[in-house]
Amino acid sequence: MATGKEWLGKMTELLENRLTLGQHREVLAKAGTLALLVGCLEYDVGDARAAEATRRMAMELGKEAGDPGIVGWAHEMLAWFHLTAGNYRAVIPAAESGTLAAPSHSVAVQLYGQQAKAYARMGMVEEVHKSLDAGSELLGHLPYPDRPDNHFVVDPDKWDFYAMDTYRLVGEDQLAQRNAEEVMRRSVSPEGVPTAPMRIAEAQLTLAVIAARRGDVDEAAALGIQALQNGRRSRPTLLMVSSELEQELDTYGAGAGADFRELFADVKRAQ
Repeated sequence: MATGKEWLGKMTELLENRLTLGQHREVLAKAGTLALLVGCLEYDVGDARAAEATRRMAMELGKEAGDPGIVGWAHEMLAWFHLTAGNYRAVIPAAESGTLAAPSHSVAVQLYGQQAKAYARMGMVEEVHKSLDAGSELLGHLPYPDRPDNHFVVDPDKWDFYAMDTYRLVGEDQLAQRNAEEVMRRSVSPEGVPTAPMRIAEAQLTLAVIAARRGDVDEAAALGIQALQNGRRSRPTLLMVSSELEQELDTYGAGAGADFRELFADVKRAQ
């Protein structure tokens, strides 16, 4: 993150030099993309105030560059911030603003996904399916990305990851389990090396929630512990989904899944 901030400073200094119009726009766009990445990292480590300031910087840089994709992702970050903070109703207008700014860009797919996640947490099942259908339809019209590992690109694998979350929340456990298992399979290289550790962690939590619902508390706790012991952590997302597992375990009493609860408490204290 420090390196990203350093390069962002260098790029903003570069904008003060004499550049052609094309060069100026290119630097603006690259600085905007870098600001998006830095803002995401800041939020991942729990610095919400810095993340919001950097997000606003990215928004302005995207507007100056005339790049709707950057503007759309700046709106998507706001939707994500609201979602993980529990401000579910605020997710909807943030996502709608993003889709208006970049209606045919990859980010619009993710914005529909964020809407679906928020609607699911508000219990609005019909709206969940509408958002998922809209996102899936748009994704089907987009070319497969050259770099699916790019954080600011949505591919079919990432969409399955989003659908997994919403299916879990609305209680469609068979679909959630199918997607979780597929997410885990696709998130490991042929050599067995994890390529998307946070997706694996959330898939494990999804399977843990499903195990808890069917009464297998030990399996639920074990999967939850695996997820929390993941080396890479997006704290806001991890805390949000882990809280959902904890709520499922609550139905079996305060002592159910004690080892998971203890580890989860440690993670919360480390914020």
